[in-house]
Amino acid sequence: MPQTLAPPTTDPAPAPVSAGRLAPDPTLRALAETHGLKVSGARPSLPAYIGRLWQRRHFITSFATARVVAQYTTAKLGQIWQVLTPLLNAAVYYLIFGVLLDTKKSIPDYIPFLVTGVFIFTFTQNSVLTGTRAISGNLGLVRALHFPRACLPISICLAQLQQLLYSMGALVVILLCFGQTPTWSWLLAFPALALQFLFNMGMSLVMARLGSRTPDLAQLMPFIMRTWMYASGVMFSISRILVGKHLPQIVVVLLNGNPAAVYIDLMRFALIDSFTHKQLPPHVWAFAAGWALVAGVAGFVYFWKAEERYGRG
Repeated sequence: MPQTLAPPTTDPAPAPVSAGRLAPDPTLRALAETHGLKVSGARPSLPAYIGRLWQRRHFITSFATARVVAQYTTAKLGQIWQVLTPLLNAAVYYLIFGVLLDTKKSIPDYIPFLVTGVFIFTFTQNSVLTGTRAISGNLGLVRALHFPRACLPISICLAQLQQLLYSMGALVVILLCFGQTPTWSWLLAFPALALQFLFNMGMSLVMARLGSRTPDLAQLMPFIMRTWMYASGVMFSISRILVGKHLPQIVVVLLNGNPAAVYIDLMRFALIDSFTHKQLPPHVWAFAAGWALVAGVAGFVYFWKAEERYGRG
């Protein structure tokens, strides 16, 4: 009898390739869902992510404290450098701007004015610079343990806040030595610092994500921060600089709305008697709250969007 040939079998078509990776097999995906398997390191929902952060709040505070303690362990003066570093910076700026450029003549209480500006800007500057390395500088921890990666930039900002509080003790001594007396307005420093911390945290989260993919960004940021410092009125008064100048309106708005300058002005207004409300830009508290809200919320969401990609590749 003649034999009938069975039709040749064909292998299933391979999964299509997209962006250099094989597309997931629908059959395998269905099988995984049936048995309750989930993608390793998948990004949780935003509410769940916030909940996990809250569960690890003790880790965040402990990690921040450990960073502060370990930062100067090899130095003989130890934690004293937390106060000496910004004070020495202020001394250099006083020599250049206060003495050589004679800026002190046009600004009453110039030393309290300058030291306040240096301390407050340093808080933002260090939060941004260290935040840039929050992921790329802790890859061993990121790859070894499973935890919300936002713990790292948040703990870095908390560590910078702790360092600022040490410096504020020295600032209070300087204020008293130069004739400033404690008043009720000093209490305004607390909401100003709270808003600045929220702003710094948002900026740190943004820079942590950018720095995780582009390590060279950490080399560029010191130059950007130095330029930002000179545009923030740390060593001079922006309101006095603008008097009599016919600058484009957009330049005036950018200078007055500069978030670093806003938080510096609020602290000067709270702590220095000669720095009155006339030197504050219009709607300064609205600017401070707006920058804190926009940077804090947008920075957190932006960082969370890449949660599953940190430490890979």
